Amino acid sequence: MAPSQICLLLLLLLTTGPREVWASVSDSFKDCSLFMYMRVPPIGLRGKDLRKICQRYGDKPRYATLYDRSHRLPVYSAYIFKKSDGQKRVDTPWMYEPQLALENEDGNMKVLPPDEELDPLIEESQVVLEDFTDAVLYERSPLNPDLHQSDNEDKAATYTLTNVVPLVASFQEEYWIPFLETIRKRLNNFCRGTSYVVTGVTISGAMIRRKNTDRLAIPKYLWSAYCCPHFDRNSPYNVRYMFPSYAAYGLNELVGHSILEVPLKTLENLLKNQTNMDRNLALFHKDCVSENPLKRRRKK
Repeated sequence: MAPSQICLLLLLLLTTGPREVWASVSDSFKDCSLFMYMRVPPIGLRGKDLRKICQRYGDKPRYATLYDRSHRLPVYSAYIFKKSDGQKRVDTPWMYEPQLALENEDGNMKVLPPDEELDPLIEESQVVLEDFTDAVLYERSPLNPDLHQSDNEDKAATYTLTNVVPLVASFQEEYWIPFLETIRKRLNNFCRGTSYVVTGVTISGAMIRRKNTDRLAIPKYLWSAYCCPHFDRNSPYNVRYMFPSYAAYGLNELVGHSILEVPLKTLENLLKNQTNMDRNLALFHKDCVSENPLKRRRKK
């Protein structure tokens, strides 16, 4: 090959580069497996048209979301809890995932355009703000909440509609937000290592409609679980038994709603009986129980 041809080939490689570097929507969570315990994603969650999203903001992956395009709803978001003061970021515009609309788009989430400028491909591929306009009983609720993040950019990245589910307003205000604050304080005070969190939903068939069209699935249950393998073993018993993992769920209904904290296995058994779950469901690899290093040394 002539020197001029080699130079041309190098130039093409430098200017084009592999698309995978910027990929956010793909067939795997390879680029954001760091947000999952032992880099293993939850298994056993089903959907008709699922997409794995590495939620990327500012050219950096921030967390992972399994998104159901057929219901325009995240099945779950998996993130690393960051110790924080619980402050919300109130100046962030709502964003969307461009690669759900067009595969050759940039991998970073983008600010959602005004309704009159909205590309039909965006509206078809995911939920938009207008879907909530007439849904007066529901509020937008991020599965990865900003009060569980400390860095301003990590907080901003939670304001994408692919991270949002519709919750009954009273359920969110009276139960879900106080629960998130309880978890924030618990992990702040007693987790000594990385805290992995998975928060998701189950669905029952109820939909939010717009212009006589089913647009957005309404969750039946909202659930969450955390995994903190390295925790304060001298913490009070009323906290210590909730480590290394614990979970919670609540019914997203107008009446009878509350949040119930339960062991991880109890939540998984509940989820296995829901329509979009398999019997082999597991939220954390090996149930978030790592082998004692002393036992490993004795085996050698």
